[in-house]
Amino acid sequence: MGTIIASSVIEKAQTILQDVTGVRWPVADELLGWLNDGQREVVILKPNSHVKNLAVRMAAGTKQSLPADGVQLIDVVRNMGTDGNTPGRAIRIVMREILDAQVPNWHIATAAAAAKHYVYSLLDPKNFYVYPPQPAANQGYVEMVYGAAPADATLNGPITLDDIYQNVLVDYILYRAYSKDTEYAADQNRAATHQNAYIAALTGKAKVEVGANPNSMAPANPNVTPNTR
Repeated sequence: MGTIIASSVIEKAQTILQDVTGVRWPVADELLGWLNDGQREVVILKPNSHVKNLAVRMAAGTKQSLPADGVQLIDVVRNMGTDGNTPGRAIRIVMREILDAQVPNWHIATAAAAAKHYVYSLLDPKNFYVYPPQPAANQGYVEMVYGAAPADATLNGPITLDDIYQNVLVDYILYRAYSKDTEYAADQNRAATHQNAYIAALTGKAKVEVGANPNSMAPANPNVTPNTR
């Protein structure tokens, strides 16, 4: 959750649009809606822009689903007991092909509340599978990290995304506002400019995160040459 008020983001866009009174682009009917569209667009392009880390109770069997606001699974970290508050065994991701080959009947194996492995495919982003299967009753909880759909911001409330996405949201609002006037060639160009700006900001941040990822320099990473000094 951010701390910047939605109306503040909209006012920045209005200043650039030279429409501070909301005559051409009404605040409540258009600009606020575009701000919320922009928040969802950010999560589509960068799922870790709105992440939740929760203890979630699993369903019986192997197939599991993200919470209702889930967009994409990021990680299943560890077991959290049958009460959701008891940290337990770490859970490791495994390729489904390996599990299928080594334990062909893993979907109907002996159930246990503590998961050992999980299987995930980006082709089915809202579901994953755990091994061993969960029991029919007293299922376990897992600590789940997932990208969540942002709730709509209200005009006088904070934006849902982190404050660092303020400029991205301003560019998105401007892109949508100028797209409304595409009968004017200049506004078509402005719309394209702001669309490219918010996309470039998101993709650029993603590249920076890769370089700043602590895991990339971890000693256990086989791609890192040990320091021999």
